[in-house]
Amino acid sequence: MTPVNEMKPLRGESLIHHPEDLKRQVEEVVESTPVTDMHTHLFAPQFGELNLWGIDHLLNYHYLIAEMFRASDVKADAYWRLGKAEQADLIWETLFVRNTPLSEAARGVVAVLSALGLDARAEDLREARSFFRNQKPENYLDQVVRLSRVTDIVMTNDPFDPAEVKVWDQRVPYDARFHAALRLDPLLNDWSGAAPRLRSRGYLVGDGFDGQTSGELRRFLDDWIERMRPLYLAVSLPDSFVYPDASQSTRVLQGVVLPACAHHRLPLALMIGVRRSVNPALRSAGDGVGRADISAVHNICLENPGCRFLVTMLSRENQHELCVAARKFSNLLPFGCWWFLNNPSIVHEISSERLELLGTSFVAQHSDARILDQLVYKWKHARRAVAGVLYEAYRHLLEDGRAVTQVEIKRDANQLLSGNFREWVGMPAKG
Repeated sequence: MTPVNEMKPLRGESLIHHPEDLKRQVEEVVESTPVTDMHTHLFAPQFGELNLWGIDHLLNYHYLIAEMFRASDVKADAYWRLGKAEQADLIWETLFVRNTPLSEAARGVVAVLSALGLDARAEDLREARSFFRNQKPENYLDQVVRLSRVTDIVMTNDPFDPAEVKVWDQRVPYDARFHAALRLDPLLNDWSGAAPRLRSRGYLVGDGFDGQTSGELRRFLDDWIERMRPLYLAVSLPDSFVYPDASQSTRVLQGVVLPACAHHRLPLALMIGVRRSVNPALRSAGDGVGRADISAVHNICLENPGCRFLVTMLSRENQHELCVAARKFSNLLPFGCWWFLNNPSIVHEISSERLELLGTSFVAQHSDARILDQLVYKWKHARRAVAGVLYEAYRHLLEDGRAVTQVEIKRDANQLLSGNFREWVGMPAKG
Protein backbone atom coordinates (compact mmCIF):
# COMPACT_ATOMS: atom_id res chain seq x y z
CA MET A 1 0.00 0.00 0.00
CA THR A 2 1.30 3.49 -0.86
CA PRO A 3 1.90 5.49 2.35
CA VAL A 4 -0.47 8.41 2.80
CA ASN A 5 2.33 10.97 2.60
CA GLU A 6 3.42 9.65 -0.81
CA MET A 7 -0.03 9.65 -2.45
CA LYS A 8 -0.41 11.80 -5.56
CA PRO A 9 -2.74 14.82 -5.51
CA LEU A 10 -5.99 14.48 -7.44
CA ARG A 11 -7.15 17.05 -10.02
CA GLY A 12 -4.28 19.33 -9.16
CA GLU A 13 -5.49 19.69 -5.55
CA SER A 14 -3.41 19.19 -2.45
CA LEU A 15 -4.20 16.14 -0.37
CA ILE A 16 -5.38 16.92 3.16
CA HIS A 17 -3.26 14.87 5.55
CA HIS A 18 -3.91 16.36 8.97
CA PRO A 19 -7.17 15.73 10.84
CA GLU A 20 -7.32 19.33 12.10
CA ASP A 21 -7.02 20.73 8.57
CA LEU A 22 -9.51 18.16 7.35
CA LYS A 23 -12.09 19.11 9.97
CA ARG A 24 -11.72 22.81 9.23
CA GLN A 25 -12.05 22.37 5.47
CA VAL A 26 -15.06 20.07 5.77
CA GLU A 27 -16.84 22.57 8.02
CA GLU A 28 -16.02 25.48 5.68
CA VAL A 29 -17.16 23.62 2.57
CA VAL A 30 -20.42 22.35 4.08
CA GLU A 31 -21.16 25.78 5.53
CA SER A 32 -20.82 27.43 2.11
CA THR A 33 -22.53 24.77 -0.03
CA PRO A 34 -25.87 25.98 -1.46
CA VAL A 35 -28.90 23.90 -0.52
CA THR A 36 -31.88 22.69 -2.53
CA ASP A 37 -34.52 22.16 0.15
CA MET A 38 -36.43 19.29 -1.41
CA HIS A 39 -39.38 19.09 1.02
CA THR A 40 -40.98 21.94 2.93
CA HIS A 41 -44.44 23.21 3.77
CA LEU A 42 -43.51 26.76 2.81
CA PHE A 43 -45.17 28.98 0.23
CA ALA A 44 -43.89 31.81 -1.91
CA PRO A 45 -44.98 35.32 -0.83
CA GLN A 46 -47.44 35.40 -3.74
CA PHE A 47 -49.53 32.75 -1.92
CA GLY A 48 -50.57 35.43 0.57
CA GLU A 49 -51.65 34.17 4.00
CA LEU A 50 -50.30 30.70 3.27
CA ASN A 51 -46.82 32.22 3.48
CA LEU A 52 -46.15 31.98 7.23
CA TRP A 53 -43.35 33.93 8.90
CA GLY A 54 -42.67 36.01 11.99
CA ILE A 55 -42.40 35.39 15.71
CA ASP A 56 -46.02 34.44 16.42
CA HIS A 57 -46.03 31.75 13.72
CA LEU A 58 -42.51 30.65 14.68
CA LEU A 59 -43.57 30.00 18.27
CA ASN A 60 -46.91 28.42 17.34
CA TYR A 61 -45.09 25.44 15.83
CA HIS A 62 -46.55 22.06 16.69
CA TYR A 63 -43.28 20.82 18.21
CA LEU A 64 -43.29 23.76 20.63
CA ILE A 65 -47.01 23.44 21.31
CA ALA A 66 -46.58 19.83 22.42
CA GLU A 67 -43.54 20.77 24.51
CA MET A 68 -45.44 23.62 26.16
CA PHE A 69 -48.17 21.25 27.34
CA ARG A 70 -45.51 19.13 29.04
CA ALA A 71 -44.08 22.14 30.87
CA SER A 72 -47.31 23.83 32.01
CA ASP A 73 -50.70 22.97 33.46
CA VAL A 74 -52.57 24.70 30.62
CA LYS A 75 -55.27 22.46 29.15
CA ALA A 76 -55.58 21.95 25.41
CA ASP A 77 -59.06 23.39 25.08
CA ALA A 78 -58.00 26.55 26.92
CA TYR A 79 -54.94 26.94 24.73
CA TRP A 80 -56.92 26.65 21.49
CA ARG A 81 -59.32 29.38 22.66
CA LEU A 82 -56.44 31.89 22.81
CA GLY A 83 -55.52 34.16 19.92
CA LYS A 84 -52.28 33.44 18.06
CA ALA A 85 -50.37 36.24 19.82
CA GLU A 86 -51.59 35.04 23.23
CA GLN A 87 -50.55 31.49 22.35
CA ALA A 88 -47.11 32.72 21.35
CA ASP A 89 -46.78 34.68 24.59
CA LEU A 90 -47.66 31.57 26.57
CA ILE A 91 -45.13 29.41 24.72
CA TRP A 92 -42.41 32.05 25.12
CA GLU A 93 -43.06 32.46 28.83
CA THR A 94 -43.21 28.70 29.40
CA LEU A 95 -40.30 27.44 27.32
CA PHE A 96 -37.95 30.42 27.04
CA VAL A 97 -38.38 32.40 30.26
CA ARG A 98 -39.37 29.87 32.92
CA ASN A 99 -37.36 27.05 31.32
CA THR A 100 -34.04 26.84 29.49
CA PRO A 101 -34.67 26.29 25.74
CA LEU A 102 -32.66 23.09 25.34
CA SER A 103 -34.88 21.11 22.95
CA GLU A 104 -34.07 21.14 19.25
CA ALA A 105 -37.20 23.16 18.39
CA ALA A 106 -36.64 25.69 21.17
CA ARG A 107 -32.95 26.10 20.34
CA GLY A 108 -34.07 26.69 16.78
CA VAL A 109 -36.04 29.78 17.81
CA VAL A 110 -32.98 31.04 19.68
CA ALA A 111 -30.87 30.52 16.54
CA VAL A 112 -33.35 32.47 14.39
CA LEU A 113 -33.58 35.40 16.79
CA SER A 114 -29.81 35.54 17.18
CA ALA A 115 -29.26 35.46 13.41
CA LEU A 116 -31.66 38.41 13.08
CA GLY A 117 -29.89 40.38 15.82
CA LEU A 118 -32.76 40.01 18.31
CA ASP A 119 -32.50 39.27 22.03
CA ALA A 120 -33.07 35.56 22.64
CA ARG A 121 -33.20 36.20 26.42
CA ALA A 122 -35.92 38.85 26.30
CA GLU A 123 -38.64 38.67 28.96
CA ASP A 124 -41.34 39.27 26.35
CA LEU A 125 -41.87 39.48 22.58
CA ARG A 126 -42.14 43.26 22.12
CA GLU A 127 -38.78 43.63 20.37
CA ALA A 128 -39.36 40.66 18.08
CA ARG A 129 -42.84 41.78 17.12
CA SER A 130 -41.61 45.29 16.37
CA PHE A 131 -38.91 43.86 14.11
CA PHE A 132 -41.30 41.68 12.14
CA ARG A 133 -43.93 44.42 11.76
CA ASN A 134 -41.33 46.40 9.81
CA GLN A 135 -40.54 43.59 7.36
CA LYS A 136 -42.02 43.18 3.89
CA PRO A 137 -42.59 39.56 2.84
CA GLU A 138 -40.45 39.69 -0.32
CA ASN A 139 -37.56 41.47 1.40
CA TYR A 140 -37.72 39.19 4.41
CA LEU A 141 -37.61 36.15 2.11
CA ASP A 142 -34.39 37.50 0.61
CA GLN A 143 -32.92 37.85 4.08
CA VAL A 144 -33.87 34.31 5.12
CA VAL A 145 -32.51 32.85 1.89
CA ARG A 146 -29.24 34.71 2.42
CA LEU A 147 -28.90 33.55 6.02
CA SER A 148 -29.76 29.91 5.27
CA ARG A 149 -27.98 29.72 1.88
CA VAL A 150 -30.97 27.88 0.40
CA THR A 151 -31.23 28.50 -3.33
CA ASP A 152 -34.38 26.48 -4.08
CA ILE A 153 -37.41 25.66 -1.94
CA VAL A 154 -39.83 22.84 -2.79
CA MET A 155 -43.35 23.45 -1.51
CA THR A 156 -46.02 20.90 -0.57
CA ASN A 157 -49.03 21.66 -2.76
CA ASP A 158 -52.44 20.24 -1.95
CA PRO A 159 -55.04 20.40 -4.76
CA PHE A 160 -57.73 19.69 -2.13
CA ASP A 161 -56.96 22.79 -0.02
CA PRO A 162 -59.49 25.50 -0.99
CA ALA A 163 -57.17 28.36 0.00
CA GLU A 164 -54.36 27.02 -2.13
CA VAL A 165 -56.62 26.06 -5.04
CA LYS A 166 -57.83 29.66 -5.16
CA VAL A 167 -54.27 30.85 -5.79
CA TRP A 168 -53.63 28.22 -8.46
CA ASP A 169 -56.92 29.06 -10.16
CA GLN A 170 -55.77 32.67 -10.45
CA ARG A 171 -52.58 31.52 -12.22
CA VAL A 172 -50.53 33.88 -10.05
CA PRO A 173 -46.84 33.95 -11.05
CA TYR A 174 -44.69 33.20 -8.01
CA ASP A 175 -41.06 33.54 -6.94
CA ALA A 176 -38.86 31.32 -9.12
CA ARG A 177 -36.94 30.06 -6.09
CA PHE A 178 -40.03 28.07 -5.14
CA HIS A 179 -41.03 24.81 -6.85
CA ALA A 180 -44.18 22.73 -6.61
CA ALA A 181 -44.66 19.18 -5.34
CA LEU A 182 -48.10 17.65 -5.89
CA ARG A 183 -49.44 16.12 -2.66
CA LEU A 184 -51.81 13.14 -2.95
CA ASP A 185 -52.78 12.31 0.64
CA PRO A 186 -56.59 12.56 0.28
CA LEU A 187 -56.59 10.27 -2.77
CA LEU A 188 -54.73 7.49 -0.96
CA ASN A 189 -55.68 7.96 2.68
CA ASP A 190 -59.20 9.44 2.66
CA TRP A 191 -61.10 8.40 -0.45
CA SER A 192 -64.53 8.90 1.19
CA GLY A 193 -63.60 12.54 1.81
CA ALA A 194 -61.79 13.06 -1.49
CA ALA A 195 -64.55 11.72 -3.80
CA PRO A 196 -67.18 14.43 -3.10
CA ARG A 197 -64.55 17.16 -3.40
CA LEU A 198 -63.49 15.78 -6.76
CA ARG A 199 -67.11 15.74 -7.92
CA SER A 200 -67.52 19.36 -6.81
CA ARG A 201 -64.62 20.23 -9.13
CA GLY A 202 -66.28 18.50 -12.09
CA TYR A 203 -64.56 15.09 -11.98
CA LEU A 204 -67.11 12.29 -12.41
CA VAL A 205 -65.82 9.84 -9.81
CA GLY A 206 -67.85 7.24 -7.97
CA ASP A 207 -67.56 6.02 -4.41
CA GLY A 208 -65.89 2.84 -5.64
CA PHE A 209 -63.10 2.42 -8.15
CA ASP A 210 -64.46 1.55 -11.57
CA GLY A 211 -63.14 2.36 -15.03
CA GLN A 212 -64.73 5.79 -15.19
CA THR A 213 -63.40 6.75 -11.76
CA SER A 214 -59.92 5.64 -12.77
CA GLY A 215 -60.06 7.72 -15.92
CA GLU A 216 -61.35 10.78 -14.08
CA LEU A 217 -58.65 10.48 -11.43
CA ARG A 218 -56.04 10.34 -14.15
CA ARG A 219 -57.58 13.45 -15.73
CA PHE A 220 -57.42 15.15 -12.33
CA LEU A 221 -53.71 14.33 -11.96
CA ASP A 222 -52.91 15.35 -15.52
CA ASP A 223 -54.70 18.68 -15.00
CA TRP A 224 -52.79 19.46 -11.81
CA ILE A 225 -49.46 18.33 -13.21
CA GLU A 226 -49.99 20.68 -16.13
CA ARG A 227 -50.98 23.50 -13.77
CA MET A 228 -48.34 23.08 -11.06
CA ARG A 229 -45.41 21.67 -13.04
CA PRO A 230 -44.35 19.74 -9.92
CA LEU A 231 -40.90 18.28 -9.42
CA TYR A 232 -42.46 15.14 -7.97
CA LEU A 233 -45.69 13.67 -6.61
CA ALA A 234 -45.82 12.93 -2.88
CA VAL A 235 -47.87 11.20 -0.22
CA SER A 236 -47.59 10.76 3.53
CA LEU A 237 -48.60 7.25 4.56
CA PRO A 238 -49.41 5.54 7.87
CA ASP A 239 -47.17 2.95 9.48
CA SER A 240 -49.82 0.38 8.48
CA PHE A 241 -49.18 0.98 4.75
CA VAL A 242 -49.05 -2.26 2.75
CA TYR A 243 -48.39 -2.63 -0.96
CA PRO A 244 -49.84 -4.37 -2.86
CA ASP A 245 -53.10 -5.36 -1.22
CA ALA A 246 -56.82 -5.09 -1.93
CA SER A 247 -57.15 -1.57 -0.51
CA GLN A 248 -58.28 1.56 -2.28
CA SER A 249 -54.79 3.03 -1.89
CA THR A 250 -53.21 0.18 -3.85
CA ARG A 251 -55.84 0.46 -6.58
CA VAL A 252 -55.29 4.20 -6.91
CA LEU A 253 -51.51 3.74 -6.91
CA GLN A 254 -51.50 0.95 -9.48
CA GLY A 255 -54.30 2.26 -11.65
CA VAL A 256 -53.63 6.01 -11.64
CA VAL A 257 -50.66 7.42 -9.72
CA LEU A 258 -47.86 5.17 -10.92
CA PRO A 259 -48.94 5.29 -14.59
CA ALA A 260 -49.10 9.10 -14.32
CA CYS A 261 -45.61 9.20 -12.82
CA ALA A 262 -44.29 7.02 -15.63
CA HIS A 263 -46.02 9.06 -18.33
CA HIS A 264 -44.86 12.43 -16.99
CA ARG A 265 -41.47 11.08 -15.86
CA LEU A 266 -42.02 12.32 -12.34
CA PRO A 267 -40.72 10.63 -9.19
CA LEU A 268 -43.07 9.60 -6.40
CA ALA A 269 -42.10 10.54 -2.84
CA LEU A 270 -43.31 8.13 -0.15
CA MET A 271 -43.19 9.39 3.45
CA ILE A 272 -44.11 6.41 5.59
CA GLY A 273 -44.77 5.96 9.29
CA VAL A 274 -47.28 8.55 10.57
CA ARG A 275 -49.86 7.69 13.18
CA ARG A 276 -52.43 10.46 12.97
CA SER A 277 -54.16 11.93 16.03
CA VAL A 278 -52.53 9.83 18.74
CA ASN A 279 -53.78 12.63 21.01
CA PRO A 280 -56.55 14.46 19.10
CA ALA A 281 -56.79 17.24 21.69
CA LEU A 282 -53.39 18.52 20.54
CA ARG A 283 -54.60 18.85 16.92
CA SER A 284 -51.56 19.12 14.59
CA ALA A 285 -49.28 18.49 17.57
CA GLY A 286 -51.03 15.20 18.35
CA ASP A 287 -49.64 12.93 15.62
CA GLY A 288 -47.30 10.07 16.48
CA VAL A 289 -44.96 7.55 14.88
CA GLY A 290 -45.04 3.84 14.13
CA ARG A 291 -42.73 1.28 12.58
CA ALA A 292 -43.76 0.30 9.04
CA ASP A 293 -43.25 -2.86 6.99
CA ILE A 294 -40.36 -2.28 4.58
CA SER A 295 -41.83 -4.93 2.27
CA ALA A 296 -44.16 -2.27 0.87
CA VAL A 297 -41.11 -0.34 -0.36
CA HIS A 298 -39.52 -3.49 -1.79
CA ASN A 299 -42.69 -4.39 -3.66
CA ILE A 300 -43.42 -0.98 -5.16
CA CYS A 301 -39.81 -0.57 -6.36
CA LEU A 302 -39.73 -4.09 -7.79
CA GLU A 303 -43.08 -3.77 -9.54
CA ASN A 304 -42.22 -0.38 -11.06
CA PRO A 305 -38.59 -0.46 -12.24
CA GLY A 306 -39.21 2.46 -14.62
CA CYS A 307 -40.37 4.78 -11.81
CA ARG A 308 -38.11 6.68 -9.44
CA PHE A 309 -38.99 6.79 -5.76
CA LEU A 310 -37.94 9.21 -3.04
CA VAL A 311 -38.50 7.51 0.31
CA THR A 312 -38.23 8.61 3.92
CA MET A 313 -39.54 6.72 6.93
CA LEU A 314 -40.55 8.21 10.25
CA SER A 315 -39.55 5.44 12.62
CA ARG A 316 -35.91 5.25 13.73
CA GLU A 317 -36.26 1.48 13.69
CA ASN A 318 -36.95 1.51 9.91
CA GLN A 319 -33.76 3.32 8.92
CA HIS A 320 -31.40 0.36 8.54
CA GLU A 321 -34.01 -1.54 6.53
CA LEU A 322 -34.43 1.47 4.23
CA CYS A 323 -30.67 1.64 3.65
CA VAL A 324 -30.55 -2.05 2.75
CA ALA A 325 -33.55 -1.62 0.43
CA ALA A 326 -31.75 1.23 -1.34
CA ARG A 327 -28.77 -1.07 -1.95
CA LYS A 328 -31.11 -3.45 -3.78
CA PHE A 329 -33.13 -0.97 -5.84
CA SER A 330 -31.41 1.71 -7.90
CA ASN A 331 -34.79 3.43 -8.42
CA LEU A 332 -34.96 4.23 -4.69
CA LEU A 333 -33.39 7.38 -3.21
CA PRO A 334 -33.61 7.74 0.59
CA PHE A 335 -34.01 11.31 1.77
CA GLY A 336 -33.78 13.30 4.95
CA CYS A 337 -34.48 12.75 8.62
CA TRP A 338 -38.13 13.52 8.87
CA TRP A 339 -40.18 15.02 11.66
CA PHE A 340 -39.34 13.27 14.98
CA LEU A 341 -36.02 12.12 13.50
CA ASN A 342 -34.85 15.70 12.94
CA ASN A 343 -32.80 15.82 16.13
CA PRO A 344 -28.99 16.18 15.97
CA SER A 345 -28.13 12.88 17.66
CA ILE A 346 -30.49 10.92 15.42
CA VAL A 347 -29.55 12.82 12.25
CA HIS A 348 -25.91 11.98 12.96
CA GLU A 349 -26.71 8.31 13.50
CA ILE A 350 -28.89 7.93 10.40
CA SER A 351 -26.57 9.93 8.14
CA SER A 352 -23.56 7.90 9.29
CA GLU A 353 -25.44 4.68 8.64
CA ARG A 354 -26.45 5.81 5.15
CA LEU A 355 -22.94 6.96 4.31
CA GLU A 356 -21.51 3.61 5.41
CA LEU A 357 -24.03 1.62 3.36
CA LEU A 358 -24.75 3.89 0.39
CA GLY A 359 -21.77 6.20 0.00
CA THR A 360 -23.10 9.63 -0.96
CA SER A 361 -26.08 8.29 -2.93
CA PHE A 362 -28.82 9.76 -0.73
CA VAL A 363 -30.26 13.18 0.18
CA ALA A 364 -28.83 14.16 3.54
CA GLN A 365 -31.65 16.37 4.76
CA HIS A 366 -34.70 18.47 4.01
CA SER A 367 -36.05 21.10 6.37
CA ASP A 368 -39.76 20.13 6.46
CA ALA A 369 -40.10 23.80 7.46
CA ARG A 370 -43.60 25.17 7.97
CA ILE A 371 -42.53 28.69 8.90
CA LEU A 372 -40.14 30.58 6.61
CA ASP A 373 -37.89 31.63 9.49
CA GLN A 374 -37.21 27.96 10.30
CA LEU A 375 -34.95 27.69 7.27
CA VAL A 376 -32.35 29.65 9.22
CA TYR A 377 -32.02 27.21 12.10
CA LYS A 378 -32.93 23.96 10.41
CA TRP A 379 -30.15 24.36 7.86
CA LYS A 380 -27.68 25.69 10.42
CA HIS A 381 -28.23 22.54 12.47
CA ALA A 382 -28.32 20.26 9.41
CA ARG A 383 -25.02 21.60 8.09
CA ARG A 384 -23.43 21.02 11.48
CA ALA A 385 -24.58 17.39 11.43
CA VAL A 386 -23.56 16.76 7.82
CA ALA A 387 -20.12 18.27 8.41
CA GLY A 388 -19.59 16.07 11.45
CA VAL A 389 -20.58 12.89 9.62
CA LEU A 390 -18.44 13.69 6.57
CA TYR A 391 -15.43 14.56 8.71
CA GLU A 392 -15.64 11.26 10.57
CA ALA A 393 -15.89 9.33 7.29
CA TYR A 394 -12.92 11.17 5.75
CA ARG A 395 -10.86 10.71 8.92
CA HIS A 396 -11.46 6.97 8.84
CA LEU A 397 -10.59 6.96 5.14
CA LEU A 398 -7.36 8.80 5.92
CA GLU A 399 -6.52 6.29 8.65
CA ASP A 400 -7.12 3.48 6.13
CA GLY A 401 -4.64 5.00 3.67
CA ARG A 402 -6.43 7.48 1.39
CA ALA A 403 -6.51 11.23 1.84
CA VAL A 404 -9.08 13.49 0.16
CA THR A 405 -8.90 16.88 -1.53
CA GLN A 406 -11.04 19.96 -1.18
CA VAL A 407 -12.47 19.26 -4.64
CA GLU A 408 -13.73 15.89 -3.43
CA ILE A 409 -15.19 17.41 -0.27
CA LYS A 410 -17.05 20.02 -2.35
CA ARG A 411 -18.35 17.34 -4.70
CA ASP A 412 -19.62 15.16 -1.85
CA ALA A 413 -21.22 18.05 0.06
CA ASN A 414 -22.98 19.24 -3.08
CA GLN A 415 -24.32 15.75 -3.81
CA LEU A 416 -25.72 15.37 -0.31
CA LEU A 417 -27.24 18.84 0.01
CA SER A 418 -28.42 19.50 -3.53
CA GLY A 419 -27.01 17.54 -6.45
CA ASN A 420 -28.50 14.09 -5.86
CA PHE A 421 -32.02 15.47 -5.57
CA ARG A 422 -31.66 17.79 -8.54
CA GLU A 423 -30.45 14.94 -10.74
CA TRP A 424 -33.26 12.66 -9.51
CA VAL A 425 -35.99 15.13 -10.47
CA GLY A 426 -34.29 16.52 -13.57
CA MET A 427 -33.41 19.99 -12.29
CA PRO A 428 -30.36 21.62 -13.88
CA ALA A 429 -27.21 21.54 -11.78
CA LYS A 430 -26.69 24.67 -9.70
CA GLY A 431 -23.70 26.83 -10.56
